[in-house]
Amino acid sequence: MITPKLSSTVERRLLVNYRIEPEAAARLLPAPLRPQLVRGWAVAGICLLRLGDTRPHWAPRGVGLRSENAAHRFAVEWDGPSGPETGVYIPRRDSASAINVLAGGRLFPGEHSAATFEVQENADELRISCAGRDGATRVAVTASPAEELWGSRLFDDLDQASAFFRQGTKGFSATRSGLRLDGMELRTDDWRIEAAVVHSVHSSFFDDPGNFPPGSAALDCALLMRDVQADWHPLPAMPTAA
Repeated sequence: MITPKLSSTVERRLLVNYRIEPEAAARLLPAPLRPQLVRGWAVAGICLLRLGDTRPHWAPRGVGLRSENAAHRFAVEWDGPSGPETGVYIPRRDSASAINVLAGGRLFPGEHSAATFEVQENADELRISCAGRDGATRVAVTASPAEELWGSRLFDDLDQASAFFRQGTKGFSATRSGLRLDGMELRTDDWRIEAAVVHSVHSSFFDDPGNFPPGSAALDCALLMRDVQADWHPLPAMPTAA
């Protein structure tokens, strides 16, 4: 696989976060990953991401790709050479970009499934829906920016939530072979995140009782990142245990 470092503008990154019973989360993780716990809960969610000007790091600004993307994710940890490491496990990535679907897992880490997105967005409200063209996933979220993080049982305030997600910038994605996880790390010197409130959310993944028995998954909070410059660094693939 060709693995160039990529640069982009994170035009919008909405994180819709769930608190999950650890046993339910652990069943969905491949070894050697395990849930990263916060106050006794596993943490999972949906990332609704619009990237602008995505290009090889050496290319000039203004020539890159713009795309709508979605990722289902779990906060995880694993044993590295120097002790426990943290990041996220991504069982599925969806994209409206044919280039991402064709190149993901080939020219850069992270296999993507083709999806259709509908987005209505302004300064006060976001309405985002995603439907996988294979019918395997559907997401619909309505949210608004908020001055404070409230209602969360995982985090006391925005600073605490921001610190947690900033340490989880290494992402490992499932692959069709099942033999490895593709790795990519988000790096930025411009980390800025704000609170958001979710007015409604539907997720075929998190609402599925086959994945999460009743009572094992609950919406916890949402966070919003806008107009952040970021680089994406390939990581060595992680072998999965049988």
